[in-house]
Parts: sequence; structure tokens; C-alpha cells
Amino acid sequence: MSTPGEKLATSLKELRKLQQDENIVAIKSSEINRTHRERLTKNGFLQEVSKGWYIFTNPNDKPGESTSWFTSYWNFCSRYLEDKYKGKYCLSPEQSLLLHVGNTIIPEQLITKSPNGPNKVIPLLYNTELLELKGDVPPKENLDKKNDVRVYNLESSLINIQPIMFTSNSNDVRAALLMIKDASQILGPLLDGAHTRPAGRLAGAFRNIGIDKIADEIVSTMKALDHDVREIDPFEEKCVVNLSDLKSSPHVNRIKLKWAKYRETIVEQFPTGPDQPIKINEYLNSIDEIYKTDAYHSLSIERYKVSEELIELVSTGEWDVLENEGHKELESAMAAKGYFDASKEVKSSIEKILNGTNAGKVVDKDHPTWYQKLFSPSVLSGLCKPSDLAGYRNRPIYISNSRHVPMSKEAVRDAMPALFELLINEDHAGTRVILGHFFFVYIHPYSDGNGRMARFLMNTMLASGNYPWTVIPVERRNDYMSALEEASVKGNIQPFAKFISDLVDLSLKGMPEAKLVDSKK
Repeated sequence: MSTPGEKLATSLKELRKLQQDENIVAIKSSEINRTHRERLTKNGFLQEVSKGWYIFTNPNDKPGESTSWFTSYWNFCSRYLEDKYKGKYCLSPEQSLLLHVGNTIIPEQLITKSPNGPNKVIPLLYNTELLELKGDVPPKENLDKKNDVRVYNLESSLINIQPIMFTSNSNDVRAALLMIKDASQILGPLLDGAHTRPAGRLAGAFRNIGIDKIADEIVSTMKALDHDVREIDPFEEKCVVNLSDLKSSPHVNRIKLKWAKYRETIVEQFPTGPDQPIKINEYLNSIDEIYKTDAYHSLSIERYKVSEELIELVSTGEWDVLENEGHKELESAMAAKGYFDASKEVKSSIEKILNGTNAGKVVDKDHPTWYQKLFSPSVLSGLCKPSDLAGYRNRPIYISNSRHVPMSKEAVRDAMPALFELLINEDHAGTRVILGHFFFVYIHPYSDGNGRMARFLMNTMLASGNYPWTVIPVERRNDYMSALEEASVKGNIQPFAKFISDLVDLSLKGMPEAKLVDSKK
């Protein structure tokens, strides 16, 4: 008679057959027999999403861990909807537009439309759901595919979105408008569908972002065919970004538009800084003095189990990986060693900044070296592959328990130069500090280490404004992560700006002789 372990092994072999296709992480119950399915579910290798549908999961996940679901979300939606509607469905124009501009946030409610839709809400996992509506699907020429699900194409998305999108998601809509190369691209579907009201909104929207030529062509062409077009501006405010600063990439444009919008909030509340020129040697010595505290908290935030004793051994060179291969905390030790080596490089970058070099230019040039130092010990000890030091990631990545899905590997290569361009040209230190940190994590350019790298970047930008090195305490990890999630998912930078500003203010109060002046100057 087979043991429980042997039975589980047999079921895992069946699961492995399903996993041969790396693009499939969601399955129908009919794709695996009931005995195997129930055994794998009981042991944490499968999780039911909706009746008859499952996703692959990690049995080591803690209760309430949502990463497997968010990782599987679009694959589940694609397979479920194709199976149910045989291709005769599409997402709402609003969600379609978000996908076109690279907004990868997992929606709480995904709205679909199909002639066979039941007008019903289908509950999914972790407070997400499908709203399946009954309705006609656009013709094939007006459809596209994103994340392997059927969506309105870009032009049809702009024409069919609800007017509220121009205010609730103004940056996304502006980024979509900037993807339209000339009027003919949008005029065809406007004319074919006799869309007079959308034509008026889109003409006003193009004029809002400074593209008068397309706005004029929309209005004149529609009127030439006797359509009563009344141009209105659907946005609540004028575009604050110079059009010449924007590029064709929607990822770059969304970052630049967000930067301009968030900047006002940060300037209002970031603490004032010291008015005295700092003494460079004293500042660099202060970094050495705070190193152990900073390393402990920054590594602990990332769930490494480090102690002050381990940090002391690593920083003095007394911890030898060759003599400690069996050490149960090898991973944490290598992280500590990498943090020590990277911190020295960050200090070198700060010295350049204190001597007058533009902070954005310094970090643009030096941050690859920080990353190499951060992970070289892990590579040399066999914990990471050598290719992990090759630079920006070449695969998708997901953030634990976050609805924010970092942009694609292709988008990273557009977004990172844009981030450094913004840092180089930004004249307000607090904005460099908060948005440098936020957008680095938002983009998530590396396979690992993004949080540590973002905190290094934050502190180099603090130095550029003569602010002291500031530690984010592990005791406030939940507040920190919640504030980042609020900014990433809901577009609300205020909690994160306040969180960092308050910590910087506390650091400043540790400088009793410093006089405070208006940092906006």
C-alpha cells in the first residue's frame, strides 16, 4: 500500500505535466483528476479561485499570502474567459486603456462584456472579482490583445471610455493620447461610428495637452460631414508638463506626469534643511557612525535575519564564507556582506555629490556598481547566478502581497533613463528624495534588492540637500509598505511623502546646532 508521501509524489508528477507549459499557471478542474486535485489542494500546491478553476501555489506560502494569486491573475482571466466565451468577449474600454499605457495594477473589479454575459459578479481571491456584463463586442478590427486577454484597441478605448476617466485617471488618459501619432489614427473610428460626443471630448483633451493640430482636424473633419461636434475639455486641470519633455513611450510619460503632479504635495510638507554649508569630512564620518544601525534596519525590512554581531563580523572582515559554508544564516550573512560593500560605494557617490557634482548624474553613473557590490558575495557563494549581476532584469517580477505589478522588462529600459533625467533636472531636494525612492521601487528594475537600492538612492538625494542620512526603522515596516502601496496602486503620494518627511525631520532634530531654513529655496 502506498504511503501518503508516495501518493503525493504521484500527484506532483501529474501537476508537473501541466506545468510543462510555462505560460500556464491556472487550470480547469477537468485537466487533472479529482483525487490528484484534492490531494494537491490539501497540501498547498493548488488553490481554488472559482468553481472549477485553480492556480498553482507554493505550499510554503503563509496564510493570507496573495502573491501566487496576483502572479497568476492575468493568466487565470485569459484562460477562464476564453474557455467560457470562446473568444466572444472583451474587457471594458477603461481597463483596456489602462493596459495599453502599461498600468499593470491588478484591478479590484475586472469588467468584461460578452453577448453571453450573465450580468453577474464572480468573486475571486483576495478582494478581487469579475463583473461579467451582457453586451455586444466590438468588431475584430477594433480589438486587440493585452496580457493575453481581449481588449478594445487604443483608439476604440479612447472613444468609448466613460468621461470620468479623464479626471480619475488623468495621467493614464494623457499617456494614451500621446500614443496617437496623427489625427487619421483616431478620426477613422470616430467617423465610422458617428461618435460626436466622444469627438468633442477628445478634441478638448488633445488641446489640453497642447496638440492643437489633432484637435482642429477632429473638429473640422467631423463638421465637414455634418456632425454636430461641441469641443469640451474633459480634464479638471491643464497639463502641467511641457509636451516637449514627453516621449512616445507611455511608461516614460506616465512617470513624468506623475512626477509633476506629486511634486506639489512634497514641496508643501518636506522639512526645511540646515542653512550652514556642511563639513564634508564630518558628514562622511556621520555615515560611518550610523552604518550598523542602517544596515540592521534596511536588511531586516527585507526579512533577512541579521544581528548586530553578524554586522560587526562582516564589517570588520572577520566573517569568512569559506569557513562558514554550513552556516544556517549564509544567505543573511551574504546579504550583510553585500550591504557593507555597497554602502562603501554609496558613501563614495555621496562624496562626489558633496563636492558639487549633480546628484542625479552621480547616481545614474554609480548605481550599477552599488548593485554589483550588493550581490557579488551572494554570487561568489553560489546563492545567486552570475547572470544576476548582468544589470536590469530580463524577466517579469512581482511584489509580495501587492496589487502593483512592476512594468515589463522592456518598459524598464525606457523608464530608468527617464527617472534619472528627472532627478538630474529637479531643483527641490525633497522631491528628489521622495520620488527618487518611490519611482525606483515602482519601476523595480532589478530582480532583487530594489528596496535596499531605493533607500541608498534616497540617502544620496538627502545628502544633495545637506540633509542627514535617514534610517527607515524596521518597526515601521508595515507603515512603510502601506504608504508605498497607496502611492503605487491608488496614486496617492501623500502618505509616503509624510512618512519619509517625518523621518527626515527626526534626523534633523538630531542636529542641534543646525539652523533651519526654507528648503524650497
